[in-house]
Amino acid sequence: MQQASSPVTAQSLRAALDALVDGLPPRQAATAVDRLIGHYRGATPTHTPILRDRADVVAYAAYRMPATFEAVSAALEALAVRVPAWTPATHLDLGGGTGAGVWAADAVWSGGPSGGTRGTTVLDWSEAALALGGELAARSGSPALSAVTWRRTRLSGDAALPASDLVTVGYVLNELSDADRGPVLEAAVRAAREAVVVVEPGTPDGYTRMIEARDRMTAAGLTVLAPCPHSGTCPIVPGEDWCHFAARVSRSSLHRRVKGGSLAYEDEKFSYVAAVTPELLDRVAGGPASPRIVRRPQIRKGQVLLDLCTADDGLRRTTVSKRHGTAYRAARNAAWGDDWPPAPPR
Repeated sequence: MQQASSPVTAQSLRAALDALVDGLPPRQAATAVDRLIGHYRGATPTHTPILRDRADVVAYAAYRMPATFEAVSAALEALAVRVPAWTPATHLDLGGGTGAGVWAADAVWSGGPSGGTRGTTVLDWSEAALALGGELAARSGSPALSAVTWRRTRLSGDAALPASDLVTVGYVLNELSDADRGPVLEAAVRAAREAVVVVEPGTPDGYTRMIEARDRMTAAGLTVLAPCPHSGTCPIVPGEDWCHFAARVSRSSLHRRVKGGSLAYEDEKFSYVAAVTPELLDRVAGGPASPRIVRRPQIRKGQVLLDLCTADDGLRRTTVSKRHGTAYRAARNAAWGDDWPPAPPR
């Protein structure tokens, strides 16, 4: 039997973050968080590095990293469900900053093939973010994260990207100029031997950027595996509506203090697309993809209303009632973002 390293978890990430934030003066952390919130909501320019020094980076990691980890983990898990026998041997994370994307990959695919260490490279413009990413990885206890290469690179249309089995682009497209965004996406597709995953905030603007990425993937010959049940034109029109999902994020007491929140959790809204090259397509499990639940299921007396994105009928609503027996019980347990009918566990 293959012996794999223990995967990282949201709890181990929070523990590593707590140890870092504990040493940052509260006023300094609050000031940095306020500025970063302005950037995240699109109120600050992005032509210079957003994370300027250690205080910025620690505040960012505490403010955003748990949510980014959960969103990217959900997107990678959706890909893993479709290709359950596949484990990427190499991983390139573009704009990975403090490393939420590589923590997510280690949570989904512990270590590498045959339990070995995955060859992972994080590219980012911010030296401070990369340094903190390496520090957090060293605290993780994961051999795969301890072996990550952290490289300072400005992502642009002429950036040379190393070929990798998996390429992830998480929460970075908004930081690229309009001139660089398309060429960087095309370079990411060229660098991917087997799969590309793009994750963006679950906002109308984030969805528009995600659709641009999806269109470039399919134009290059990739096949979409998640969340869409097809690689055709998305039936949700940008500007009219947007496709997004939600990941539940548990907050530690320190996390709540940095974010100024009172609840023990938050819901991170995100949009994503996961696509594979022809080299990986023949390893996809099962037949055609199931429809995807694209809104929160509505539970009524004796029935559940599911809004689905389908391969043949676009967007449609289906009603599952008590007379459907086991399907009704499954529908009551179904969640926003799930396949319908439910996919077997990986």
